[in-house]
Amino acid sequence: MVEICADSVGSAIVAEASGAGRIELCSALSEGGVTPSAGLIEAVRSNTGIKVNVLIRPRSGDFLYSDSEFSVMRRDIEIAGESGADGIVTGILNRDGTIDIERTALLAEYASPMSLTFHRAFDLCRDARKGLEDVIATGAERILTSGQAKSAIEGAPLIKSMIGWAAGRIIIMPGGGIDEYNIGLLATGTGAMEYHLSGRRQRESLMTFRRKGIYMGDPRLQSEYTLKSADTERITSVIMILKGIVF
Repeated sequence: MVEICADSVGSAIVAEASGAGRIELCSALSEGGVTPSAGLIEAVRSNTGIKVNVLIRPRSGDFLYSDSEFSVMRRDIEIAGESGADGIVTGILNRDGTIDIERTALLAEYASPMSLTFHRAFDLCRDARKGLEDVIATGAERILTSGQAKSAIEGAPLIKSMIGWAAGRIIIMPGGGIDEYNIGLLATGTGAMEYHLSGRRQRESLMTFRRKGIYMGDPRLQSEYTLKSADTERITSVIMILKGIVF
């Protein structure tokens, strides 16, 4: 299973056409992803036939949420379900870096019968072994993780250990910096059966008039005239490499 993180209808369509089995839908990928709009969820659901899991993250930054933010997350889950989502992707930490079992379990309950993936908030938790058991206790179906490292390839040893600790009780899905150049090494090194990546390529805007020196966000991240979207060649390459690996 290859899951593509998409932040537009176009990227979602490319993901499906390239052979991906599931989409994680979000907005603001440059911020690590936040909850997409109802309109985007509905449009992706209408234009694709594969599973769509929706990111439930009310803001960028840490994963310690206030009561008001938790209420927003609950309503966003309802909207995702009403819009045809198959699952949600979320996670909450306590102040001390442990998994917030109680509130994450509540989100899983609110989401049912949609599945819940505990996202890379896991990579910021205090203890991976205990964190895994805590996530299992929430009722989550899988954990998305880079192995508490900057990238999944760097975190491969911990990812492999987590798969062993999980013993089939929860899916461990590597994500973080995965591409066609490292997927083979990651797959053989961990034995994971699901992978998460964006498979994006940078392209230039089609705008012919360009106002210089004005930015809508942080100019260090991206210009308004430089866009990133899912790329068929990159995604297909990853899938073909995985198909050639015998576990």
